[in-house]
Amino acid sequence: MKRSHQSSGNLGSMWFEQVQRHEVPEVPEVPEVIDSFSEVSDWLSEAEDDTFLEEPIGQYYNEIIKDNDDPRPEYVRIVGKQMVGIYVSIWVRKEIEEAYKQPGGLSCWSRSYGLYGKQASYERLLLVQGSVSVSMSLFQSRLCFVCSHLTSGQKDGAEQRRNADVYEIIRRTRFSSILDNNQAQTIPSHDQIFWFGDLNYRLNMMDTEVRRLVALKQWDELINSDQLSRELRGGRVFEGWKEGAINFPPTYKYEINSDTYVGENPREGEKKRSPAWCDRILWIGKGIKQLSYKRSELRMSDHRPVSSMFLVGVEVFDHRKLKKALNVNSAAVHPEIFLE
Repeated sequence: MKRSHQSSGNLGSMWFEQVQRHEVPEVPEVPEVIDSFSEVSDWLSEAEDDTFLEEPIGQYYNEIIKDNDDPRPEYVRIVGKQMVGIYVSIWVRKEIEEAYKQPGGLSCWSRSYGLYGKQASYERLLLVQGSVSVSMSLFQSRLCFVCSHLTSGQKDGAEQRRNADVYEIIRRTRFSSILDNNQAQTIPSHDQIFWFGDLNYRLNMMDTEVRRLVALKQWDELINSDQLSRELRGGRVFEGWKEGAINFPPTYKYEINSDTYVGENPREGEKKRSPAWCDRILWIGKGIKQLSYKRSELRMSDHRPVSSMFLVGVEVFDHRKLKKALNVNSAAVHPEIFLE
């Protein structure tokens, strides 16, 4: 009860209705880490049906990573959303998925937004820029996951177009909700938000110098010229957001199936692209602790994927404490009484 409830409903009546129907399950221990998702690679290749993915979960949460000989906990895919090459799926531990059966327990909505209009060419459509977002309510906390592909390019001022993309995605994204009197939810209205993907920010530095510092593994010096880091420090985009320390080589642009950056062996007619940290993970909100931030050495793309692990706290009503505070089941209680 650390955050005021945003609706104007009767908190006592809401609690009484919930406790009559169900008991909120105990919060499970922090799940073990899944180091590899190779077991779901076949599933990831399947096309998503956007029509049913627009609905709250409940009809499609039965795909489980399961192996009787594997001691790791079971995970359930509760939502998936795809827009051309941008894709998000949310998996939760089986015990958390059970929260869906509790009133106000677990619910999801997803939205996509393309930065290109209807007149986009087929070539640009294949490289669509925009975002896919998922809004997730877990007990009394709201989480949001945004995957985006921002404007590409290394010309002067390109970072300003990427900043504009971010603001446009935030402005245009709206989620349906059964909470807060059916008012649409925005990205900033969530308690914890994670934004990741090909953000496309580059390094403001001569190509020869970039490659020299990469060879020397001088990440701190390179970060000083990183566009996203500069825009964050200047408050021009993602104000108040955080990013973990980068202690790995730039993730872009590689020869496919190679550990060689494009341009190290110049070819005639080839565009000159300097190495850069295009692939990033940012977050904002209370109760978030980053445990790791790294890249993976998968060579099937010209990008190296990045990953991060977080410990995130969510708010759960303690019905026993609430009952003691209410004293009577049908009492009307104002939210501010419970504020710290």
